[in-house]
Amino acid sequence: MPLPTRSTMTVPRILSNVLWPLAIMTVIHRVLIRAINGSITNDFGTVYAATRRFLAGEPVYSENLLTVQPHYLYAPSGTLMLSPFGIFDNYTIARWLFILVNTAAIILALWLLMRLFNLDVKTFAAPAILLAAFSTEAVTNTLVFTNINGVIFLCQVAFLYLLHTRRLWWAGVAMGLSLAIKPMLAPLLVLPLIRKQWQPFVGALAIPAAAMAAGWAMTVDAASYLDTTMPYMGEVRDYYNSSLSGLGVYYGIPEPLILVARILVVAATLLAVWLLLDYRHNNEVLWLATTSGVVLAGVFLVSTLGQMYYSMMLIPIMLTVVLKDSLVRTWPAWLAAYAFFFPDVWESVRWPYYGRVLEFAHPTLGWLLLLVTVLVVLLWRRASPDRHERIAPSAAAA
Repeated sequence: MPLPTRSTMTVPRILSNVLWPLAIMTVIHRVLIRAINGSITNDFGTVYAATRRFLAGEPVYSENLLTVQPHYLYAPSGTLMLSPFGIFDNYTIARWLFILVNTAAIILALWLLMRLFNLDVKTFAAPAILLAAFSTEAVTNTLVFTNINGVIFLCQVAFLYLLHTRRLWWAGVAMGLSLAIKPMLAPLLVLPLIRKQWQPFVGALAIPAAAMAAGWAMTVDAASYLDTTMPYMGEVRDYYNSSLSGLGVYYGIPEPLILVARILVVAATLLAVWLLLDYRHNNEVLWLATTSGVVLAGVFLVSTLGQMYYSMMLIPIMLTVVLKDSLVRTWPAWLAAYAFFFPDVWESVRWPYYGRVLEFAHPTLGWLLLLVTVLVVLLWRRASPDRHERIAPSAAAA
């Protein structure tokens, strides 16, 4: 049987043949080699130990928070949600299962994103997105550090998808499950708030409340979460922290300057969210994905803790590049993506000071550049409406 020739194969078919092996091998490498090998940073170790203590009726919040090792910072609701992993007596089996759960969650989230963006999973887009996602620092280190953010990413994408398909009660369930584990996605409730949709708030509030009540009752030292853990989370640490406050503390920048920078970022985020309202009727997917990315980038910058692998939550905004009227079809947006997605190390033997500055600051600069880029494009389109067709809210269906 003769091999297919160039004349018998289309470009999309060629791309699929090229990209699928690269995507599959990259996923296998990230999961079976990088993740299983692990790292000196091990977020699962504290989760496993805490859930074991939780199930045994022992104090959960008994760590020494003065060390620089990963700490257990989940609320009693998160402890309850993660407790099934503490059932396993074998730590290795529990960790491998945790990795597989997060890997499956990331892949499912990418599939949902393709459905949200109306991309055919049978085309080369599927392996391209899979390869790109698993090549990022965000996905790689989520798996290597064995973090729960893969599940949180799935909750985010499910929330956006269910909002778009008007399954509002289920959107609240997706958000509620994520908030029961950690509050990272809470700012995205601004989306149904803007559209005056109350249904998502039921699950988003009831599920974490119920989980907190049950977890609190089952945690023997639940009060320590309020007395010790929450005050610690309110502090700005000067290591592994890419937020504006974290960089400011690390480099000794005066607090008033940090405060001004944070205020400016909040103002820029709010302005971008307001300008994005033009798209909520005539290009809803673009509005949902871009607003979520803008809001989360702003939160990463102004919160007390921002870590580079949080950038996985920015995959939806970058995928809007496939949509008409996308705000990330500019080179600064993808320079920003390089800064917060790529795992390149910038430590330099020849220029140690500048290399170290870039190594610590590039995620922060990337989030900031993405926010600024989106805001500038929005302002440019608003100032020159003839260059960009918009539908007034009054002319569109709610």
